Amino acid sequence: MKKRKQRNLIIWLILAVVVVVGGIFSFAHSQKQKAQTVTVGVMTQTNAEQKIWEQVAKTAKDKYGVTVKLKSFTDYTQPNKALANGDVDLNAFQHYAFLDAWNKANKGSLTPIGKTFITPIHLYSQKYTSLKQLPNGATIAVPNDASNESRALFVLKNAGLITLKKQAGTLATVADIKSNPHNLKIKELGAEQTARALSDVDAAVVNTNYAQAAKLPDKDILYTEPVNKDSKQWINVIVANKKDKNKDAYKAVVKAYQTKEVKQLIHKYYGDKEITAWDLNLK
Repeated sequence: MKKRKQRNLIIWLILAVVVVVGGIFSFAHSQKQKAQTVTVGVMTQTNAEQKIWEQVAKTAKDKYGVTVKLKSFTDYTQPNKALANGDVDLNAFQHYAFLDAWNKANKGSLTPIGKTFITPIHLYSQKYTSLKQLPNGATIAVPNDASNESRALFVLKNAGLITLKKQAGTLATVADIKSNPHNLKIKELGAEQTARALSDVDAAVVNTNYAQAAKLPDKDILYTEPVNKDSKQWINVIVANKKDKNKDAYKAVVKAYQTKEVKQLIHKYYGDKEITAWDLNLK
């Protein structure tokens, strides 16, 4: 009887160990699986952007075992907050200048971990077909967020419509306009509103994603931003929290983006309006 009790006790101990060890492995496996799912914050997407990210997700899954999920936002103020709060793992919607401005304004430490593309932006008009036709006193709409307003002002500068003060940097505002020989009226609007405002203004600087969404035709382009060594600040990037910048799963998403397949899709859908940046040599 005593031996039987000892044997039963041993059996129960073995079963307990198996259950505990199994639980540990199950938990570890669960944690590993969780780490391999990466949620990326993006802006509300066009069909072209959806196709590009579908390719990224396929490569990430097939080659690296990483599941990519997208979370869409409707305006530029949201994705960085979501990343800083841990609601998403990465985001992919902004260029260096926008990120720098956000970090400074919010005492943030969000960090770029990979280049995606650069999009030369355009000055559009539905009333005129050349810069020379713009009348004195013309109203021009520009995005009102810090970095994109600055970029728009540099577009107007490069187009020869205004000059900027020497100290004007990546966060130039209308206060940095040095000369305005045509007495242009700069109308500051949310970036998502600039395309819709074209019927009410003489011209507007419109970000490419909103121009695509609004189906603005090429014939409405008055001027295209040049791409050169000064354009680095406008390169779009995939961004992580600083503490997470070296995570393998996040690096895998970058690698899955920076492929010839994605490059081909970008060229297919955007032509020369969007240029892959990871292999770009700025001169």
